[in-house]
Amino acid sequence: MHSTQHLIKIALEEDIGSGDITTDNLVDPDLAGKGVIIAKEPFILAGLDMAWQVFKHLDSKVVFRPAYIDGDTIDDGKTIANVEGKLHALLSGERTALNFLQRLSGIATYVRSYVDELANKRVRLVDTRKTTPGWRVLEKYAVRMGGAYNHRMGLYDGVLIKDNHNAACGGIKKAVDRIRNKVSHLVKIEVEVSTLGQVKDALNAGADVIMLDNMSIEQIKEATAFIDGRVVVEVSGNVTKSVLKSLADTGVDIISVGALTHSARCVDISMRIEAAD
Repeated sequence: MHSTQHLIKIALEEDIGSGDITTDNLVDPDLAGKGVIIAKEPFILAGLDMAWQVFKHLDSKVVFRPAYIDGDTIDDGKTIANVEGKLHALLSGERTALNFLQRLSGIATYVRSYVDELANKRVRLVDTRKTTPGWRVLEKYAVRMGGAYNHRMGLYDGVLIKDNHNAACGGIKKAVDRIRNKVSHLVKIEVEVSTLGQVKDALNAGADVIMLDNMSIEQIKEATAFIDGRVVVEVSGNVTKSVLKSLADTGVDIISVGALTHSARCVDISMRIEAAD
């Protein structure tokens, strides 16, 4: 897994390359400067530390003064943070810092719109592994800032037997039995199903969690009624905001939504920079 410092290093190398040809030729490297990061629309904030770390990477003595914390609701025109340090670092790091801030705040904002749809519902909203390569830890953090929860981080921290696993093993029962004998008794086993017959097979095989994949509302109701609280029930597949309440009312425990990360747009944030007095 990429560390956040590694991601910052890659991002700055991608943008600056062999040097910021504009700033290098216009700005004295010792000249001090200050910047103001401003919201250009309402959103849920996420990624403040990443923005700060970008500038810190370029100027170890940079001073970063946030006016809010991640998870806060920001109104249009509000000052998010003030930054002081070498003007060269502020100019060269501006776009990279804003890229992190705009992307992560965009996810948090989009997630919050889903969370609001489920107000007063018992169900838990979670993300998926449909994330930007290398950014997973950040995007899943933004999901939490938006008010939802994380599913497994990757293939290494949660068992999820999907249809292709079942095909490779010769069926749900064989797949569950095989993995049950190889993982710790503390590890839960989730099985993806798409028919009521598979629901019965997964339940009989001893699955701890059953994921209802791409099933209709009526099929989900039938499945949850059959399961009757014996295991945790997750629903997934083409989940849109418009069906959230209907899904929640079927009695499922978890709704997983890939769109939380893969369909969020970046929010509009700018930075005004000037030389220090």
